[in-house]
Amino acid sequence: MIKLFDISWLHLIILILASFRLTHLIVFDEIASFIREPFLSVTFEEDDSGQVRRQIDIKGSGWRYRIGFLLSCHWCIGIWSSLFIVALYWFLPASFTFILILGVAGAAAILESKL
Repeated sequence: MIKLFDISWLHLIILILASFRLTHLIVFDEIASFIREPFLSVTFEEDDSGQVRRQIDIKGSGWRYRIGFLLSCHWCIGIWSSLFIVALYWFLPASFTFILILGVAGAAAILESKL
């Protein structure tokens, strides 16, 4: 098991980028829509100024509503994604390749959005 407080700066940055990418994947990416679909519906509407806005309607009540609310909130999913990534890194060091792939994809997403 890796000592969490002995983490290098490079690994910390990779973990941050991996968490960012996993969060974005769950909350926004079309490829993960099957995860969100039972809990919420997403439509895109043009407002008066011509901007396209993402409209989220949470389905159901009780637990279904709570999960839908969670899946619609990138801040909420970010916490759970971070917990998942850090737990993988800490308890399953062999998962670092997967984490590195997410980290590189996260860095690429940030660069792409800034260009």
